[in-house]
Amino acid sequence: MKVAVQQEDLQLLAKTLQKQLLAEVSTAQVFEVKCAVNKDGLMILTQHESDIIVDSQIIFTVIEEVLQSLAPHREQRVQCFLRVFGEQLPYAKCLLALKQRVGWGDGGVGEVARAGEVGGVEGQYFSTLSSSAITYSRSIDKTDEEELFYPFADAPNLPTSKPASQIKSILLSAALVGVVVLGGGAYLLTRPCVMSECKEIQNAEQLKIKSPQLMRRAKSEKELVAVQQQLAAASAALNAIPSWSPRYQVSEELKASLSEQSEKISQVVKALEMGSLATQKVQTPAYSLEELQATQHLWRQAIAPLETISSTSELYKLVQGKLLNYRVRLHAVNQQIVTEERWLKKLTAAKAVANAAQNQEATAKSLNDWQKAQSTWLVAINALNSIPLTSSGYQEAKKLLVDYKPKLVAASDRTTKERLAVKAYQQAVSTAKQAKVYEQQNQWQAATTYWDQALQTAKKISQDSLYYTQAQSLIEPYSTALKQAQEKLQVVSTLQQTRTDLYKTCINRIRICTFSIDNAGIIVRLTPEYDQIRQNNLANPYSKNSNTAVDITNHLQILREALAVISDNASLSLFLYDFQGQVIYTRTLGG
Repeated sequence: MKVAVQQEDLQLLAKTLQKQLLAEVSTAQVFEVKCAVNKDGLMILTQHESDIIVDSQIIFTVIEEVLQSLAPHREQRVQCFLRVFGEQLPYAKCLLALKQRVGWGDGGVGEVARAGEVGGVEGQYFSTLSSSAITYSRSIDKTDEEELFYPFADAPNLPTSKPASQIKSILLSAALVGVVVLGGGAYLLTRPCVMSECKEIQNAEQLKIKSPQLMRRAKSEKELVAVQQQLAAASAALNAIPSWSPRYQVSEELKASLSEQSEKISQVVKALEMGSLATQKVQTPAYSLEELQATQHLWRQAIAPLETISSTSELYKLVQGKLLNYRVRLHAVNQQIVTEERWLKKLTAAKAVANAAQNQEATAKSLNDWQKAQSTWLVAINALNSIPLTSSGYQEAKKLLVDYKPKLVAASDRTTKERLAVKAYQQAVSTAKQAKVYEQQNQWQAATTYWDQALQTAKKISQDSLYYTQAQSLIEPYSTALKQAQEKLQVVSTLQQTRTDLYKTCINRIRICTFSIDNAGIIVRLTPEYDQIRQNNLANPYSKNSNTAVDITNHLQILREALAVISDNASLSLFLYDFQGQVIYTRTLGG
């Protein structure tokens, strides 16, 4: 604001000087006037084309007459320069020292004191005006003037057809305070706190005293904002006071004080705004850890500025109530975050456990491996089931359960299948061992039964079981053992039947014969009683008991035929002897 006002004043002064030169000098239409300031005071540069012949004394005289209308409140230094477009340094200059007018404000006559600068550089020539000392030179030493003329060092050379408003902006220092030029004088004199009573400062001073009390009484953010608005309005009013006003320094001090008060309020208001945002945020449930952390951040932003308010501050009473409330809210959010982080960690852990279960399944080579995989799936599912509905991870846990539960069922089924396979395998092996025991005891019926059970058990082991291959290796030897046992059983059964048949044949009211069976065949011997009857019959064929003799002969024939049948059924040779060991009848296999 300050820079903008000063720049306007410089432009106004430059335009005024250019108009006056146009009126007084015939060639002034090609002149360009620039104004700037440095620490020493006002600087005025007049430029023209190189083909224009200028009377420097006339130019400086016109400028001097314009400056005589100034009303400075303190001593001022004014430097005037004259140069050609395109040149770096001016070829003539004038130094004026302006003093405050006598009887300022009462119509007194102003005084302008001028002091000429005379240098010892060869080639200079001087001309003195009636009321001022003006020096100018066609070759000014660059070393002497470069720093002095710095404000115009970077100013571009503008064509004469362009207005002077294109002059580059330069900061205005306090050197131009109080400048009032010709037509613009009335405007400058009417600026706030230049000539008239300064209500802006009065209002600001009153508010400076009153604002601490207003801040102390404030009970809400809205009331604090109202106080801040008053401070801002008072400060804005002070900005209108120009830098040449005798009250300018006081206004700057007041602005600083008001700004300090406003900054205190801003600090608290911003904290209260953060608290309001956090309060609104907790009205709706947080659906993620990030939302809780965002709320936590808001509470911290609200609390941190309030904690810096000391007990001596006007805002302390308002702050303490809010601060206690905010801390309680922050603690609650912190607890929520801790709880939420715990559930999210459990969710993450459940995923990791599920991955482990999948890896165990992929590498399982035994019932024990599948049991571990089943247990691992169960751990993952139990962890997901424990995540509550209030957790942000609940929905994800719910989706994972839909995926994991069937996998647990599949793992359980596979474990059961493997357990049954192991049991079947072990049972098959155990049954085969018992079958061998029965074989050793020649209990072929039992051996056959056990071999058959072992074989059938091995065949029942599932193809997708880990024991399937091992079970398959049992089938061939068990089948062979069963076949052999069955053959043995057949032999034994046949021998048993043969014995039974022989027993029935050899006993008919009296014992007719005895028998034995060995690898050579069936050996049958007639009993002494039966053989005696047979011998008697042979010795007396025409005795009184001839019918008995015939019967005996017929019976012996029947016995031979019966024994022949038994021999055929047993696939064994037959040897029939009498009581004394004489062969009565023989029958060989195939005979």
